[in-house]
Amino acid sequence: MNSEDAPIIIETRPGEPASAAVIWLHGLGADGSDFVPLVSELDLPANINIRFVFPHAPVRPITINQGYHMRGWYDITSLDIANRDDMEGILASAQILNRLCDELVASGIASERIVFAGFSQGGAIALYAGLRYPKKLAGIMALSTYLPLGDTLAQEASAANRDTPIFMAHGLQDDIVAFQFGVRSRTRLQQQGYPVQWTDYSMGHSVSIEEIRDIGNWLKNTLN
Repeated sequence: MNSEDAPIIIETRPGEPASAAVIWLHGLGADGSDFVPLVSELDLPANINIRFVFPHAPVRPITINQGYHMRGWYDITSLDIANRDDMEGILASAQILNRLCDELVASGIASERIVFAGFSQGGAIALYAGLRYPKKLAGIMALSTYLPLGDTLAQEASAANRDTPIFMAHGLQDDIVAFQFGVRSRTRLQQQGYPVQWTDYSMGHSVSIEEIRDIGNWLKNTLN
């Protein structure tokens, strides 16, 4: 990975030593600053002392955008994204997320106090990596996304995260990651016994005020 691709990280740190963390991955074409402003809107109690980590995805050519180079966790070749996974890119980005989590654990934050989170492409990586991460996590938050490489999950799933709470949310009018992809992924996870909390909203491929409120409540319950 060259310097152009290095996952430069934007963090928000609590006033006291962090006792929990959220690693939040952005969507295609955005960067780590995308969701930083939402932290102040989550209405989280100060005593949880959450460290938010917002890494930048590597810069890579994106096939569906005529090969234009942009920040992305993996390549996309068509709008049928849930059925044409870029395995190499997904695996590489999952390794980035796992490494960030390992670094947080090494800094003194227990893995069971860490949430893998993401929007769109970032949510897909959070699901892929979180369900396979070998240590217990606090939770997985997947917004406006789908489950990538779902056919391999049963064989690769981590026993440590079989009962890890999963928050999934999706816009009913999403024209980027089709609503049906999210529903199909939720059903697949539930069929395999994962505890999924699902909410949908009257919106497109975005985040709504109602969703921000629900994210805040879920994080409070998950990390309290």
